[in-house]
Amino acid sequence: MRYWKIIVPDLPASAMALYPFMLFKSPFLQHDPVIINHEEIHFRQQLELLILPFYLIYLGHYLLNRMRYKNHDEAYFAICFEKEAYAHDRDLNYLKKRKLYQWAARS
Repeated sequence: MRYWKIIVPDLPASAMALYPFMLFKSPFLQHDPVIINHEEIHFRQQLELLILPFYLIYLGHYLLNRMRYKNHDEAYFAICFEKEAYAHDRDLNYLKKRKLYQWAARS
């Protein structure tokens, strides 16, 4: 998958996927295969939803989780998109066998 790499030292996370850009907190992270795979899973999710709806669903899911859990970390890790990405980021072949809308199975 083609994307532009951007280093953002003040990024609040290790990396972030904002299709077609992959943002990294530090230069060495842009070579980490697990982080890259995690963010590429997010790219696939974004493309499935034609990008903008992904961000709306992501934000909505986070806000609902934030009200439910009253804690940022719990809310973040309960987002359906993050559940899929974290569950499969170490499987570097996951995107080759991933089914369409797989994130919905983790809602």
